[in-house]
Amino acid sequence: MDKMKSSKRRDFLKHSGMAAASYMIVPRHVLGGRGFIAPSDTLHVAGIGAGGKGRSDISSFAESPHVKIVALCDVDDRQAVESRTKFPDAPYYKDFRKMLEKEGSQIDAVSVSTPDHMHAVAAYAAMQMGKHVYVQKPLTHDIYEARILTQAAKKYKVVTQMGNQGGSGDGVRQMKEIYDAGMIGKVHTVKCWTNRPIWPQALETPIEKQPIPTELDWDLWLGTAPYRDYHEAYVPWNWRGWSDYGTGALGDMACHIMDPVYRILPILYPSEVECSMSGSYKQKFEELQYPDSFPDATKIHLKYPRTDGDGEIDVTWLDGGLLPDRPDELGADEELGNWDGGVIFEGDKGTLMADCYGANPRLIPTTRMDEEELPKQTIERVPEGHYLQWVNACMSGYEDGKTSSSFDYAGPFTESILIGNLAIKSFFIKNPEYKDANIWAGGKRYIGRKKLLWDAENMKITNFNQANAFVRRKYRDGYSIG
Repeated sequence: MDKMKSSKRRDFLKHSGMAAASYMIVPRHVLGGRGFIAPSDTLHVAGIGAGGKGRSDISSFAESPHVKIVALCDVDDRQAVESRTKFPDAPYYKDFRKMLEKEGSQIDAVSVSTPDHMHAVAAYAAMQMGKHVYVQKPLTHDIYEARILTQAAKKYKVVTQMGNQGGSGDGVRQMKEIYDAGMIGKVHTVKCWTNRPIWPQALETPIEKQPIPTELDWDLWLGTAPYRDYHEAYVPWNWRGWSDYGTGALGDMACHIMDPVYRILPILYPSEVECSMSGSYKQKFEELQYPDSFPDATKIHLKYPRTDGDGEIDVTWLDGGLLPDRPDELGADEELGNWDGGVIFEGDKGTLMADCYGANPRLIPTTRMDEEELPKQTIERVPEGHYLQWVNACMSGYEDGKTSSSFDYAGPFTESILIGNLAIKSFFIKNPEYKDANIWAGGKRYIGRKKLLWDAENMKITNFNQANAFVRRKYRDGYSIG
């Protein structure tokens, strides 16, 4: 796009809002009629993943009259039915690589809403072609992939956004205004929690071989992951609980719930991590191993050095129904977060709590919200919302387009989350030579709640080398990044 067209788009979109009318009333003599959108003011979007969350993502982008859905891709015809019906003129593919190859000249931007294990390769392929990308959370499946996508966004100069919608919400901005006003003082402890998983976890790997549905390309669905026989336990909905494909409760919800933590506090990467997990008292400890599945519930401790050099911040994550201690000042009938989860900031001058997505922030005790003067708004809001913000940014271009969760933010944020999954997967590593391991079971030695020390710059655990196997997966042939 030349500079004149780019300037025209920026001027036109500057006053954009949520109401369709604000887009539709344009001079007839300039654009050819009421409601007509010039081709130069149209963003051509392709969807990789057309069912489930992909379906709702594509539909959200299409709410803008400046967006045209020009291609669809999904490995499962059953999941793509609604999107294909809604956008009948968009060519449909099962392999995103073929879609990009054949339709690349018609595509400006790509939405990636696949299972987690395919986020990075699909997004990277699009960025290599100079396409702007919107990628569902978590940004990637692996720590290494998050670093590569962060670098690729800068290299290829594309507009990026991770799909953590709360990052564009009013709540997290109000939380920052409260924090910046000094109302809770210096934060030393943070507690985050979620009700997930709401899908099966702690599962034995199926050994039964089932027939592959004719509508599903199983080999393409597996993509980067090791080959295994098809089973209905994996698709279409329960893949989040399997570590080859999903990232468990942490990967699903931390990008929403921990976003205020990462966005507001002076932190970048954790320096250490440790975890614990649940299991039935009837099981021997070694039977708690589910090499391909995540546990039912976990508790993860992260320690972040403050980027201002003034100490550290302790962050605890809980899932599977585990909850933090209620603040003493929270009333007996007052809800802790909301149903989906929440976050608590503990400072030396007070406590701040919010629901999932950073929504409904309130000082604890909540009487402070009425008794004290809250800070005035100082941070610009995103009235157009997370999806349209990305659309506007794409049309403005890399230099001028701004998003709430561009990869320079979302990449390091995702790395700091996925270190928790590294700790989970390292929990049961057999290591008979490791003298400080603190759990015995069945005559074997395991790493239990051993603290793992993280060298973020080099993406490496420094005190237990075997854990580094979970920094980066080996892809199957046909897939690569970097």
